[in-house]
Amino acid sequence: MNILELTDNRGNIMYNVAIMGATGAVGQVMLELLAERGFPIGELRLLASARSAGKEVEFEGETHTIGELREDSFANIDLVLASAGGSISRKFAPCAIDAGAVVVDNTSAFRMDPSVPLVVPEINPQDLATHAGIIANPNCSTIIMDVVVWPLYRRSRVERIVVSTYQAISGAGARAMEELESQTREVLEGKGARPREMPHQIAFNLFSHNTQIGAEGYCEEEMKMVCETRKMFHDDDIRITPTCVRVPVMRAHSEAVNLEFEEVVDESEAREILAAAPGVEIVDDVEANHFPMPIEASGKDAVLVGRIRNDISRADGRGIDLFISGDQLRKGAALNAIQIAEELVER
Repeated sequence: MNILELTDNRGNIMYNVAIMGATGAVGQVMLELLAERGFPIGELRLLASARSAGKEVEFEGETHTIGELREDSFANIDLVLASAGGSISRKFAPCAIDAGAVVVDNTSAFRMDPSVPLVVPEINPQDLATHAGIIANPNCSTIIMDVVVWPLYRRSRVERIVVSTYQAISGAGARAMEELESQTREVLEGKGARPREMPHQIAFNLFSHNTQIGAEGYCEEEMKMVCETRKMFHDDDIRITPTCVRVPVMRAHSEAVNLEFEEVVDESEAREILAAAPGVEIVDDVEANHFPMPIEASGKDAVLVGRIRNDISRADGRGIDLFISGDQLRKGAALNAIQIAEELVER
């Protein structure tokens, strides 16, 4: 970082932080988490489109005015947390780097660039050492899956992952969340649903993830889970087959995951590993039939995991099934970005 000589009254170094996309759903959670976690902020600069410029936001008792995002917005900034869309990041991240800042980017713009580290701190913090000004945040569904899979992978390499996602509308942004709320009211009032942000009715419905289907028959969201996991695990041979689905849940993604290991890994060992894994919380009460639910994962930093069981379709003991839920706006996006920033500060 281009660290300025700023200190607080205790002599601690402070950092000038800019948020690109400060008025969006992820940007708002970034602000919450910066305050909750006591990130050492000197100046906070909130940036958004011209349409949002001039709006006021409260942060730790002070009123901040949203500024218009421009090429010259990054003077004297140390850290940029970017969550304003891929095209915006591609345009403005180089400007921030030229001004001396480090960009932690929450979009898809740089994730698969071989020169840009793709990082989840619980998985591959060592990759931060290779950054040249940009660090990419993985896709939300990838993060939520891999925080749970990685500690098991370290015990025995995972050869194959079969995953089905149940993705909350929060993954499509603030306007999509508003649409789920308004559409639900419309349907309950006997009115026809009017999709605007989503291609289909989302209230009381679910549908295949609304990203483009590629030649191989998988949508973009599914291929993100494949490619990003391989990159972070440094394992190009791991086989992954996802099916991604949008569900009428406001916040927190859920995923059903089947793992095939190189060696025998049984249910009790998997449970013991996950109980000690950073960023993971076991919710697995068989007696009460209480397992991970998005309503309970919402607002939590940890990814919830349960339904931990041996794969009964295998006779060789190399399969485990799991069900997980994680807050897409926190660990799936804003929290992971801020954890990366905290790692940078420590380094």
